[in-house]
Amino acid sequence: MMRSTDIGASERHARIVLDSYRKLLGKPLLETEGSGSAAEQLFEAPIAVLSHGTEADPVLNYGNRTALGLWEMDWASFTSMPSRLTAEPLVREERQRFMEAVAAKGYIDDYSGVRISGTGRRFRIEQAVVWNLYDESGAYYGQAAAFAGYTRL
Repeated sequence: MMRSTDIGASERHARIVLDSYRKLLGKPLLETEGSGSAAEQLFEAPIAVLSHGTEADPVLNYGNRTALGLWEMDWASFTSMPSRLTAEPLVREERQRFMEAVAAKGYIDDYSGVRISGTGRRFRIEQAVVWNLYDESGAYYGQAAAFAGYTRL
């Protein structure tokens, strides 16, 4: 069984994802916070959770089990992919405008859009929350997204 610690997800990264969400949205991302390690809770969550770093062309640096399954990718492939490649080429400009809006406000809590898996399958994510990540010192750390709803197209 693949575990969060087997694939490089750190407790620190999980804490940043969870704490940033709580600070920006005023509520916990996961109802189970408090039981078990943050890394394990985040990796095993029934909702898709993914994040990217601060590079000029941000690269995904995290995907939980749900996200990896939905994108049909393993950890190494997922975490080496520029996040812009999660969208089809025709909607990447729209995605960029959206990401800029998230950067300005701190979060968006009602995003929907078409994404594409590693095998080329298309799916629409629904009511996604996308938020900025800040580390313990308040420095910008990247962005994360979480969603439960999706429809295969």
